[in-house]
Amino acid sequence: MFFADCCPFQARMVSLFRRRNVAVVRPSQLLQLEKELLMETPLLFDDEDDFVVSPESTATALKQKLDQLNTCQNLVNQHGLALQQVISQIEDSPKLRSLTKDPQVAQLIKKTAEFRVASSSMIKACSAFVTYAAHHEREWQVAQEQRARLEETVESLARQHVSLEKAMNKSKRNLGPGTGLPEGEGVIGIFDSDEDDEDFYDAMETSHGHVDSSDGANGNAPGTSAEDNLPQESSTTLIPRTSSRKRRIRIPDKPNDKANLWNIMKNCIGKELSKIPMPVNFNEPISFLQRLTESMEYSDLLNRAADCSTVEESLAYLAAIAVSGYATTSTRTSKPFNPLLGETFEYDRTDDLGWRSIAEQVSHHPPISALHAESDKWIYHHDFSMTSKFRGKYLQVFPIGNTHFIVKKTGHHYTWNKVCTTVHNIIVGKLWVDQSGEVNLKEHTTGASAVVKFHPYSYFSREPPRRVTGNVFSGEGDPKFSISGTWDSHMDYAKVTAVRGNTDDIETGKFSRLWSKHAPLADAEKIYHFTEMACTLNEPEEGVAPTDSRNRPDQRLMEQQNFPDANTMKVRLEEAQRARRKIREARIAQEGDSARYVPKWFSKELDEVTGEECWKYKNEYWSCKTTQSWDRCPIIYLQDEEEDTT
Repeated sequence: MFFADCCPFQARMVSLFRRRNVAVVRPSQLLQLEKELLMETPLLFDDEDDFVVSPESTATALKQKLDQLNTCQNLVNQHGLALQQVISQIEDSPKLRSLTKDPQVAQLIKKTAEFRVASSSMIKACSAFVTYAAHHEREWQVAQEQRARLEETVESLARQHVSLEKAMNKSKRNLGPGTGLPEGEGVIGIFDSDEDDEDFYDAMETSHGHVDSSDGANGNAPGTSAEDNLPQESSTTLIPRTSSRKRRIRIPDKPNDKANLWNIMKNCIGKELSKIPMPVNFNEPISFLQRLTESMEYSDLLNRAADCSTVEESLAYLAAIAVSGYATTSTRTSKPFNPLLGETFEYDRTDDLGWRSIAEQVSHHPPISALHAESDKWIYHHDFSMTSKFRGKYLQVFPIGNTHFIVKKTGHHYTWNKVCTTVHNIIVGKLWVDQSGEVNLKEHTTGASAVVKFHPYSYFSREPPRRVTGNVFSGEGDPKFSISGTWDSHMDYAKVTAVRGNTDDIETGKFSRLWSKHAPLADAEKIYHFTEMACTLNEPEEGVAPTDSRNRPDQRLMEQQNFPDANTMKVRLEEAQRARRKIREARIAQEGDSARYVPKWFSKELDEVTGEECWKYKNEYWSCKTTQSWDRCPIIYLQDEEEDTT
């Protein structure tokens, strides 16, 4: 009766025994009885359709299956303990103890003990599965919430699209034929007069050409003015400039030429690790010096920071440009070309943006790149080096060096660092990049500071990915502004109105937009996800130094879709650089430190304000360009002439 009272499954097994008049179950009979029992017993999943569920019902269905599994687990645990008690009673009873000497009874007790151990293991596995499945139930709930938010966003975009179509149709009717206005003229005036379309126009375009497609951190619509005590964007800007030069906005499409990993590994056999060439298939057609210059894509933030009346407000804008430098890393996972020692890159945008920059590879071991940019309002310079750690599935890059920003009018000197970059799925899977750590900004004259935290991605977090938060503090340590956003999209800020206890518990006014990422170009995936500025970086230009990255032949061949020749040229350039290094090391052994390589446009100096060593611009490049005096430049691009080894 013990087994008959256990559960319907066990009751049907007893019923089968009785119908068959089975006294002792042999293995062959047990298999047959098991088949018949399974035909009569419904499974945990009654139908195959139970495995196919919609996203909306997945969490509920998973919960139901877990409840069923919990019930079965409890039954097995309950009856296993009861069986163990019965066996213990048989072993302890004086009357039945003699039965244990019978070989068949002893075998039964042994098999029962083995079954007890196996059941215990199964119960532990079921418990682990229940715990794991419970985590997945929460993930489905998070996914459903994200899907709902995405649907709301799509609906909002659809409404805005309809509003734009109506406004365009209305503008065409109002213009009429024969007005003499070019196509699209007068549309802005119509938007301004139409209250229904005003919010959409504000969201699409700002005075700086940024896209404000998402709401502020406190839910106010993009473009909404902050309260009266919130500092507004300065109206003082550089004198508007118009450039007579038309720069390109696209590069040749990336060819569908995937690297053969087996061929790469085969060519590496027998070679030193330092001499293994990486094919250009893993690169993008720009140098790291150009990528470093690209961090100034949102240079209008520097202009606004220089125009601010308080250092705290300037720090808010500088925090935004520190974040904006990572905006493209969410889609651009290809690596830039490693600069050769002595390689340079100039970028003169004085005619339209009001600034120009020069960068140089000042060291190769360790690799160090230095950049200096200047306008009539500010000086911006930094040197960049790094260390890296490969941890199997991912690679972490830890930057070394600070960025400096000096306002010419006030003399305020700001510095900040960079955060850790993590590249995931190095071996298998699709590459993706994450940023984590803290950016610490400081103004060294007043002591004002800011801390910006890059939150690392977490699969179980309910927070939006790529989240950035932070605060701006006065020289006395009082919080003045709160900033938040995402490093691949936008940044908002608000003035702190009240502080409760500590700086973590604050009240703020309405948030205002600091920075928004530029909209991507059409078919950006075909051009390495380049931005409009990135497309101009490697555009050929007359009069630049012979060492300029634009003149690098392997990089140019890759841009022109000639990957085979680019790979060949890349190997030749790297071998030539190693040869120059060996010659230089031999000279150093004979002549001493006087034979070491000396950068041409930067020198290592002690910064007077921060007290740290940094690479500073010698203020000689642009005068040499004016006279085309490039005698000091080494030959690094394998010209037919004898290579310079100094």
